[in-house]
Amino acid sequence: MAEACRIILNTTFLPSLHSLHKTHKKVSYSQPFLHKRHPAIQCSISTSSDTKAAAKVSETVPWGCDIDSLENAEALQKWLSDSGLPPQKMAIQKVEVGERGLVALKNIRKGEMLLFVPPSLVIAADSEWSCPEAGEVLKKYSVPDWPLLATYLISEASFEKSSRWSNYISALPRQPYSLLYWTRAELDTYLEASQIRERAIERITNVTGTYNDLRLRIFSKYPHLFPEEVFNMETFKWSFGILFSRLVRLPSMDGRVALVPWADMLNHSSEVETFLDYDKSSKGVVFTTDRPYQPGEQVFISYGRKSNGELLLSYGFVPREGTNPSDSVELSLSLKKSDKCYKEKLEALKKHGLSVSQCFPLQVTGWPLELMAYAYLAVSPPSMSRQFEEMAAAASNKTTTNKKITYPDIEEQALQFILDSCELSISKYTKFLQASGSMDLDVTSPKQLNRRLFLKQLAVDLCSSERRILFRAQYVLRRRLRDIRSGELRGLKIFNGFRNLFR
Repeated sequence: MAEACRIILNTTFLPSLHSLHKTHKKVSYSQPFLHKRHPAIQCSISTSSDTKAAAKVSETVPWGCDIDSLENAEALQKWLSDSGLPPQKMAIQKVEVGERGLVALKNIRKGEMLLFVPPSLVIAADSEWSCPEAGEVLKKYSVPDWPLLATYLISEASFEKSSRWSNYISALPRQPYSLLYWTRAELDTYLEASQIRERAIERITNVTGTYNDLRLRIFSKYPHLFPEEVFNMETFKWSFGILFSRLVRLPSMDGRVALVPWADMLNHSSEVETFLDYDKSSKGVVFTTDRPYQPGEQVFISYGRKSNGELLLSYGFVPREGTNPSDSVELSLSLKKSDKCYKEKLEALKKHGLSVSQCFPLQVTGWPLELMAYAYLAVSPPSMSRQFEEMAAAASNKTTTNKKITYPDIEEQALQFILDSCELSISKYTKFLQASGSMDLDVTSPKQLNRRLFLKQLAVDLCSSERRILFRAQYVLRRRLRDIRSGELRGLKIFNGFRNLFR
């Protein structure tokens, strides 16, 4: 569902640029048409009333292509070959998963090194700009790599054929699969049961804030270099969508982040472990296969060990249920305001960077020690106030030792607390899934209707997989509680037997 490589940052990566002056699938939306930019004496764009009028009716960015376009992909492959890309054992073809993907042309052995994309065909923070003045301004303000690369993509796209990267940009999806394109109403409707909704809102807020900071600190001061007709919220939504789904970190190049044309046509499989890196001996970006491929088979790569929610968040797809061993669901735990020690517990949490409501990942295989520590704190009585600090530290994973903390006297209450939260979450998922068949999909545009159905299906797939994990946790918790309580009953019977014996 997404041609991409291994995403390298979490949802809170986006830096705030308020201090720049000190240091350094498918949705329609409105977007201005752009005049062609020519790298002449000045890097500027002239605007007219005709351009502004056209802005009201345009629905997509004026670059890129449909997600399944082979014509643009083949033009990219030819340009890359002409620019120094060695002969490949793979070719871009339409595939069932990912719209487009790299398919084996010959037998590929397990352990074989493929790609060999040279650094000259990689887009990084130090890549040459078609408008050098724009690049110098961003460097003057020490703009971090992510917003710098987002701005670079838009700038190069606006130069069209005059940009060295025109063939690459033409092959990029005009509308990347990304939750950045979901409206707030769609997020609230389709992801109401999942914690991914909050992370999606946070990501959209971060992208919006980053653009606004760039506009305030830089673009407004250099309108001849960064005209709003080109550098606006909609084009940044596109460029950040591309970065989220395609930017990679290359460990052997000191963690350098980059866009790697050709390599980013590889689709993800949760069953493979291989990822991109720079190979110093061959002097190219490569990956080593962890399985053999026959001619005609799609070749896969790993985008990282990510949950289904994280894959939807960045790449816009959800793997089939049960196929992702790294899948997890966020379980939210909260202190009760009726707790006699609410203030003291909240202070302990804040001291260690936690809040009154905290999310912890659950997997089919279990849950982290931090979750249990938080539960201990939530149910602990006033008599255990001296342990609040220890519990909060363990919940934040900031203890000096990795020793598991246990409090046998309140273990049953802690497990019941987690179970209650788990079952509350299950009820939300069940309510959504039961209602999903009767959602109001009455829209006038057939294209919009298809899009709504597509988003709904993604949401159903995600919620089904996350609820499955919660059901497993519910089963384990109930069994442990049953064992604890049956043990107490046995102990009580033995005690009563001794008491009767000595009467």
